[in-house]
Amino acid sequence: MEEKETMTQENEEMNINADADVPGNTHLSNPGGEDALEKIQAELQEQKDKYLRLFAEFDNFKRRNAKEKIELIQTAGKDVITSLLEVLDDCERAEKQLDESDDIATNKKGVQLVFNKLKNTLQAKGLKAMESINTDFDVEKHEAITEIEVPEKKKGKVVDEIEKGYYLNDKIIRFAKVVVGK
Repeated sequence: MEEKETMTQENEEMNINADADVPGNTHLSNPGGEDALEKIQAELQEQKDKYLRLFAEFDNFKRRNAKEKIELIQTAGKDVITSLLEVLDDCERAEKQLDESDDIATNKKGVQLVFNKLKNTLQAKGLKAMESINTDFDVEKHEAITEIEVPEKKKGKVVDEIEKGYYLNDKIIRFAKVVVGK
């Protein structure tokens, strides 16, 4: 019996349902009072501010990226054109020499030098001519202009090349226009 009285006294001291005796219900729905609501609203405002800043930063990134892309496209050929200016200078000198000289052999040699310089400059930039004559016709590399009658062993092969095809860094930039044997 003595144990029962001790437990009853402990239960009265711990009173589990203490809120039930308080009149009204504001203490239940707003446990921290107005401070908690203000804190949550401030946190929400801070998150909105971060979102707006991030959105603006991303928008600026997109604009800057588009501007850089346009600039890159406009100046993409600058390197090649700059290297070709020397060849252009040589062409102008050759033209002047052709007007002044009647020596065909010298003129031919000078034009050949300019042509070789142009080929070497373009090869240094990654341009490579496609070898087509006497190879099998390939629709991935060749554009057939016409077909002509040929002996049996040349059927389906490229007989003549109207325009050379070219690779730029192993990517086809111009298909070869060819005559195919049938």
